[in-house]
Amino acid sequence: MLNYFALGILCFVVLTLFYGVIVIHDIPYGIAKKRDHPHQDAIHVAGWVSLFTLHVLWPFLWIWATLYRPDRGWGFKQIEEEQARERSEIDELRLELDHLRQRLDAQEASAPSLKAEQPARAQYTSGNTQGGQD
Repeated sequence: MLNYFALGILCFVVLTLFYGVIVIHDIPYGIAKKRDHPHQDAIHVAGWVSLFTLHVLWPFLWIWATLYRPDRGWGFKQIEEEQARERSEIDELRLELDHLRQRLDAQEASAPSLKAEQPARAQYTSGNTQGGQD
């Protein structure tokens, strides 16, 4: 009688561990399904592959499943917005620099004493500095 009881407990433990491993391997797929991930089928298949490779891929599947969120997608929209804002700031700075150069040219044209310094200014604005060569 005790032998059958021990066999029953052994079968219960083995089945519970087997079921537990299957449930754990399916967690990334559950996350992907909940978030309506566009690659949820691939995550599910990769989860089964990971099950047969002793869960080597499982941490990467977890990361892959959690990267996507329905409200912000992959999260690159914010980066694109920041880059667009930086480009507009650079364009504004270029316009301001051009405006300042025009004002400086107008002032140099009106002042005869500054015309002698104009070749030195042209040397620095064109990038043709001699860098310590005498």
